Amino acid sequence: PEPGLIMDLLLYLSREYPKGGDYFRDRLRAAFARNKAVEDPKQIKALIARGEYMARELEALYYLRKYRAMKKCYYED
Repeated sequence: PEPGLIMDLLLYLSREYPKGGDYFRDRLRAAFARNKAVEDPKQIKALIARGEYMARELEALYYLRKYRAMKKCYYED
């Protein structure tokens, strides 16, 4: 995967971020700008892997939030 695809995916996932999409988008852009000058292929792979990890973590966060909301609706504690 390319860094641009990772950024697009993370921007898409940021729409439902708990602190708001604007907060996430600003931090995402800052992170990409901070690493813009990286040219070492190993470091680029590591940064891409970290971006993919963040995407998976966001998806897990959203699934957990959805699960908790459904559990709250259908079950009493």
